[in-house]
Amino acid sequence: MDAAIGRGAVLLGFLAAVTGVVTLAWGLARGRRSLTWLMLGGAVVAVLAMEHALLTHNFSLRYVADHGSRETPLLFTITTLWSALEGSILLWSLVLAGYIGAVAVRFRSRAADPLVAWATLTSYTVAAFFFGLMLGPANPFRTVKGIIPLDGPGPNPLLQNHPLVAFHPPLLYMGYVGFTVPFAFAVAALVTGRLGEGWLVETRRWTLLAWGLLTLGIVLGAWWSYEVLGWGGYWAWDPVENASFLPWLTATAYLHSVMVQERRGMLRVWNLSLLLATFSLTILGTFLTRSGVLDSVHAFTESALGPAILAFFGFVVAVVVVLIGWRGDQLRSPGSIDSPISREGAFLGNNLLFSLFAFVVLLGTVFPLLAEAVNGQRISVGRPYFDTMTEPVVLALLFLMAVAPALPWRKASTELLRHRLQWPAWAAVATVATCVAFGVRGIEPLTAFGLGAFAAGAAVRQLVLAARRSGWAGLVGRANGGMIVHLGVVVIAVAFAASQSFGHRAEFRLAPGQTARLAGHRVTYLATRQVRHANRLALEASVRVDGKRVMRPALSEFPFATQAVGTPSVRVGPVDDVYLTLVSAPSPAGGDAVIGVVVQPLVSWLWVGGGLMGLGTLLAAAPGRRRRGTQPASEVSADEIPGAGPAPRDERVLEPVSVAGDVAGVPGA
Repeated sequence: MDAAIGRGAVLLGFLAAVTGVVTLAWGLARGRRSLTWLMLGGAVVAVLAMEHALLTHNFSLRYVADHGSRETPLLFTITTLWSALEGSILLWSLVLAGYIGAVAVRFRSRAADPLVAWATLTSYTVAAFFFGLMLGPANPFRTVKGIIPLDGPGPNPLLQNHPLVAFHPPLLYMGYVGFTVPFAFAVAALVTGRLGEGWLVETRRWTLLAWGLLTLGIVLGAWWSYEVLGWGGYWAWDPVENASFLPWLTATAYLHSVMVQERRGMLRVWNLSLLLATFSLTILGTFLTRSGVLDSVHAFTESALGPAILAFFGFVVAVVVVLIGWRGDQLRSPGSIDSPISREGAFLGNNLLFSLFAFVVLLGTVFPLLAEAVNGQRISVGRPYFDTMTEPVVLALLFLMAVAPALPWRKASTELLRHRLQWPAWAAVATVATCVAFGVRGIEPLTAFGLGAFAAGAAVRQLVLAARRSGWAGLVGRANGGMIVHLGVVVIAVAFAASQSFGHRAEFRLAPGQTARLAGHRVTYLATRQVRHANRLALEASVRVDGKRVMRPALSEFPFATQAVGTPSVRVGPVDDVYLTLVSAPSPAGGDAVIGVVVQPLVSWLWVGGGLMGLGTLLAAAPGRRRRGTQPASEVSADEIPGAGPAPRDERVLEPVSVAGDVAGVPGA
């Protein structure tokens, strides 16, 4: 029954999407909203059918037989929906149908508008592709041929070991899929020739929402990696991590660059290219994670989806290139940058740096695949390449984060810059001096701390001015919400630099009662015991840290798993984290245990920075006190430049790991 209902629901969604494409292509606008609800209804019913099959342990479905288990706890049984390939495509289709439904509600009074019609057609085309995958190579409702098993292996052990698996993938998908909406309107603007600033206004909050969700998904993914994988790190430039980071980079560049077009009508080609590249990179990321071409703890197993997704990626890129080439003459900006030392000049520099960043990451991610395709040899591009190539770009971006908000439009005077950047610069100098006084050494971390203080000082200055003018309500709106996002980025950058530069790690072989010391912390091994959980058998070590809290790192054995899975134990603190792993357990007759110890400063501030970025995104998406078309609320008096009128508008649019240890004689990581 679950299989029949699920297949029927997927078919309904696919037919609704295809019918919507055909109907809109022939210009028959009437009735297409009902197709949207049919498609969304099909996706909802299909997801409910799969969840019902998982919860009732219907092992007649191949997906449940391969990834379900009677011993899996309820939370992880629910999350099994997106723990494997076919279920992840099902979740993707549900999120996409939800976005299309939200667009239909938002623009319900503009059904006859060609811009909205073409955007809807584009969205239907994307939806038809993903529903089509579920009718073919990614069918989640295949049934078992032959004898139906009584139980299954359960999801991947790493996907039933921490509750963050319930939040990280859905948020990541909502961010990924959310870029379909601005992409669809960008295509519609190119097709209809309505290339002014109106479509930007219509899609600004949609883009900001997708970017914010993707940001939270990436941060939670780093947290999940830190808490689950047992290596003591949170970001390793893994190819699948890079696949989600690439569209984040281009979308971040777009969110900055679009303000120049809204204000001065400039950078139109940049904005369209960045937005279209963002969506294209989400499709490329889908290929990388679901084709089996990458070896990654995050990637799905090898499948037949690769050629289909790669073909769709090629189709998207070809359409984008043709449309931009077709409208090339109309995309010429009516204005030009008066001075490189201006806000628009800084945003152009921002675009160049983010594009360079994305290119470096993309090259390091796909080069091994290209090399293997050409000469058949497998090579790897590791952290040294990414760290070396991206570090100067990150430092330059931190500098621009401080300077850009202080720059006026058109042209800046030396006196104005001195006035605005004086206190942030003193904050940077004081921070570096304090760090040196407390024994911090190293050009890279000191530069990161200094530039972080510079950028944070500039953001705080803007927020203080806004609060003085309008109270706490002045923090609502794009300009000052963006400053809170900047503060979150600074917190993450400083925490990253500190944890990578000053972390310590070691492994100690300890008998019960023995104590080891690392980075000012005492670790005392007490004993080991076996603990039976619902889905695993864990061998837990009891370890007392600093004579206080007892931590319990473990080695867990899951049914059908070929080897034990480590479960780290983390003591979180505002200054540093103590991270313990059970590397080797003693024999049943007793003996020594090998305890892995990692001490990293400021790691917990990574998650605080992610929360600040999420808060800033919400404030930036909320309508501020100023009406659209008026000047941003950063610094009104200083930004009033004679002759700088409001941005041109499109009148046809209606209202809208590893850190090195330094303990002598102890093996590091």
